[in-house]
Amino acid sequence: MNEPVFVIPLWADLTAVGLGGIQGALFASGFRGQRRLDLLGVAIIGIVVGMGGGLIRDLLLNVTPTTLQSNWYLLTATGAALLGMLLAGLFQRLNAVIVGLDALVIGLFGAFGTSKALVLGLPLVPAVFVGVCAAVGGGILRDMIMGLPVAIMHVGSLYAVAAGAGCLVLAVAHELGLDVVIASAIGIVVTAVIRLLAVMFDISLPEQRALYRRKVAVETSTIPIVKP
Repeated sequence: MNEPVFVIPLWADLTAVGLGGIQGALFASGFRGQRRLDLLGVAIIGIVVGMGGGLIRDLLLNVTPTTLQSNWYLLTATGAALLGMLLAGLFQRLNAVIVGLDALVIGLFGAFGTSKALVLGLPLVPAVFVGVCAAVGGGILRDMIMGLPVAIMHVGSLYAVAAGAGCLVLAVAHELGLDVVIASAIGIVVTAVIRLLAVMFDISLPEQRALYRRKVAVETSTIPIVKP
């Protein structure tokens, strides 16, 4: 019995790869001082961000990586990274554009990962997990290569939470009978909106250390807490 086939439209997949490449290059171009990167370094980061999500998605699903089955993926990621480098000076002054681009990239990769997992027969929860990994995978690889703290592990603006919410909405809508394309569009919008609102209003999950200290203070209020 043949496995179900799920094909993400080439134009849509390349759009996600291209936007990811631009976003990665803009991120890398913003570093100064000891962490400055040369042109090749910035290009590599752009390619990793552009292609990383799709590679992680397909590896988790145990299918042939789509991004390695066509010349267009690597060419698009490389071209987008170079474009990001050329426009870095302009975009650094347009922070809203960078934030919006980041939100859209997270939404696209999350939606594609979840949709592909659902069509291949994965249950709802694992499908959402695959989508979230696809959404944040490029950023994780970027931080690891650059020797930076992995962003999703630290206090921030609901990076993975936004992806998780969008992927969950997509999966639930699909389970309720909504067409996977429409469900994907809704998931992308949910992810992008949550991410943008989190950045605009500086919303993040509570810091673990703050929660721990608050609990200690309540239980042992007579013991002073030494701040670092």
